[in-house]
Order: sequence, then C-alpha cells, then structure tokens
Amino acid sequence: MENVVLDATDRRLMALLQEDADMPIAALAERIGLSPTPCWKRIKRLERAGVIERRVALLNRERLGLGVTVFVAVRTAHHNEEWLTRFAEGVAAIPEVVEFYRMSGEVDYLLKVVARDIPDYDRIYRKLTKVAELHDVSSSFAMQEIKSTTALPLD
Repeated sequence: MENVVLDATDRRLMALLQEDADMPIAALAERIGLSPTPCWKRIKRLERAGVIERRVALLNRERLGLGVTVFVAVRTAHHNEEWLTRFAEGVAAIPEVVEFYRMSGEVDYLLKVVARDIPDYDRIYRKLTKVAELHDVSSSFAMQEIKSTTALPLD
C-alpha cells in the first residue's frame, strides 16, 4: 500500500462517494471542479492506497424484515489464541452478526446483530452459544435508531 497525502479535493471527492458511490465520474468531476480523467485517476489512487476499500450498496433493514437490532456483550473466561480463533471464525459464520469487536473493560466482545424479531434473535443467540464456551452473554435491544451512518468524518 502506498502512503497517500489527502488534499481538499480528495476529501470532497470521498465525501461525495460516501453519499453516492454510484455517482457517474462526470458528475463527480463537475462537483469537485475537475475533468473526468483526473477525477477517475484520483479515485484509482485512493483505491490503490486502500483509503477507498470498496464500494457497496446500503440496504434498508426494515424493508428486508430485519427490524430488530441487538447489541450483544460477551464475557469469556478464556483468553487464549485457540479460543479466540474458534470464536472469531464461528461468529464470522453467522450472517446476522454485522459488527464484531474485541473490547477493553468489563466486556470482552461486542456484537451488533440484526434480526427479524425476538424469536429470530433467540435462534441467532442459540447459534452464538454453540460457537465457543462463553462466561456471560448480555443482550440489549435497540429501541430507536437515532443516528446510523457509514460516512466517516473527513475534516
């Protein structure tokens, strides 16, 4: 990966791509004050440098029937590489787990899970508890999504 220096034009370009990654190059170029070829070259440079990892479609969870968001706090008595590998691979195989973090503090791991409803989450929970031995699992159900974004701050 090359080391990349970002200028104001790169930042404007990335902000636009975070809003709509499907925007045509000509429209992107016009909005940032470049011609299409230099704009395309900037995007390619940012991709090569790993600043732009990939471009994806964001789906509407509600319309897909995945209206329940659960934050799952996991504590374990095992802190060895073998256990972590088994747990990480098992959790990665559960598609409803959309985010997975190793934490500091009281909780060892935090998962964000999407589900259709409470019985569907119970099905997912049962899968999770079969992955590896867990000391404690605590589930918190989101009552309201107040802010959710994939856009990173670029200032």
